[in-house]
Amino acid sequence: QVQLVDSGGGSVQAGGSLRLSCVVPTGATHSSTCMGWFRQAPGKEREAVATIDIDGTTTYVDSVKGRFTISKDNAKRTLYLDMSRLEPEDSAMYYCAATWRYGLRSYACRSKGNYNYWGQGTQVNVSS
Repeated sequence: QVQLVDSGGGSVQAGGSLRLSCVVPTGATHSSTCMGWFRQAPGKEREAVATIDIDGTTTYVDSVKGRFTISKDNAKRTLYLDMSRLEPEDSAMYYCAATWRYGLRSYACRSKGNYNYWGQGTQVNVSS
């Protein structure tokens, strides 16, 4: 069973920065077809914030482009989300996710239904 352990959330003021980390101690991140960060605010659906596929192709939701960067360190089996210029609208529970399903690439990584492994979530609160 693959486990994902995400961390790094916290409370910051608008304009601040946070780095989220997701360790995959029992899985090979270099062979994961898709890995991503999703977020869910109260009363809203879980949405894909940023994803990265096995080729290194990244995608971002429009609202975070230019502010967030997704990356992974395969040697450390860790996925990161660097968040800067945070806005109150970024407040949510953030979840990392991974899949090893064959054939997924690029924008297919944005569909939460394609993921079968999830972290427990880490809360981000941004105050104005």
